Amino acid sequence: MEAPSPTAIADGREQLGRLWRRGCEFLGTRYAILGGAMTWVSERNLVAAISNAGGFGVIASGSMSPERLDEEIAATAALTDRPFGVNLITLHPQLLELVAVCAARGVSHVVLAGGLPPGPAVAAIKAAGAKAICFAPALSIARKLVRSGVDAIVIEGMEAGGHIGPVATSVLAQEILPHLHEVPVFVAGGIGRGEAMVSYLDMGAAGCQLGSRFVCATESIAHPAFKKAFLRANARDAVPSIQMDARFPVIPVRALANAATKRFADKQREVILRFDAGELNQKEAQLEIEHFWAGALRRAVVDGDVETGSIMAGQSVGMVTQEQPTAEIIAELVEQAAAALTLRGAGAAR
Repeated sequence: MEAPSPTAIADGREQLGRLWRRGCEFLGTRYAILGGAMTWVSERNLVAAISNAGGFGVIASGSMSPERLDEEIAATAALTDRPFGVNLITLHPQLLELVAVCAARGVSHVVLAGGLPPGPAVAAIKAAGAKAICFAPALSIARKLVRSGVDAIVIEGMEAGGHIGPVATSVLAQEILPHLHEVPVFVAGGIGRGEAMVSYLDMGAAGCQLGSRFVCATESIAHPAFKKAFLRANARDAVPSIQMDARFPVIPVRALANAATKRFADKQREVILRFDAGELNQKEAQLEIEHFWAGALRRAVVDGDVETGSIMAGQSVGMVTQEQPTAEIIAELVEQAAAALTLRGAGAAR
């Protein structure tokens, strides 16, 4: 096959620009690529690198205090003059104080994750002149969020890393994208190449969010052992946590299988036997199970303990094959997307 002409390549880039124009305008970026908020990974260095490369970096606030978040926003702003956002967990006991910190620092976009956002938090974000972005696991919830004043929606499928829902990205996209046009909708979960981004943009997405693809960025502060685990892994290695008994629900988390994964199953069996024997009550048993993973993500990302830590990763981990600069990762994604559109145009012309 003949190599595409410079004109065809330019046309592919132009088509890509049209497809994600709404997302770029909403984010204030060159490319409608959001960095997924990954606790301990999405901090000042990676966030600023994504924004500097034309994407939209997002700070993962996790369990940060308002004071700690204030420091992180200031440090990120010192590394980039491009737009970036902050991801806040809706169950955080100081949620409104965290929103106030974002407002005081002039954060342009606040992402609310971890459950339906409280009305006062959305109102406070909008009163500060910022955009509120929320996750929606179903069309009905997306519509409810839009009615409540949310400015954009993210739909994230079960292929994603970390806490996941039960529905695949492709199914959510088909359920929601054709029917929700009032606000920009960004698609996340299992996306690792530009061609996949094009497929969702074609369906009506304003842009895409990627997390796992950036873990092994040069600017990522993740421990070398954590990055090595990503580089060795394939899609099948990223598995959801197992629930052994419906009486003791386990919030599904997708991570790379390791020694701790097996120990978690053993722990559940042990606790269930003790509960059935009357040694523990329901609440005590549930807390023992939930406590198993306490601090596990930090152990893996920061300390490099990839045996007892939690190596949260999406199924796109198999597409992470080397450590490379963030700008190079984003350039690859854009080139892949533009090339796909160029080839499509060439096929239509034949």
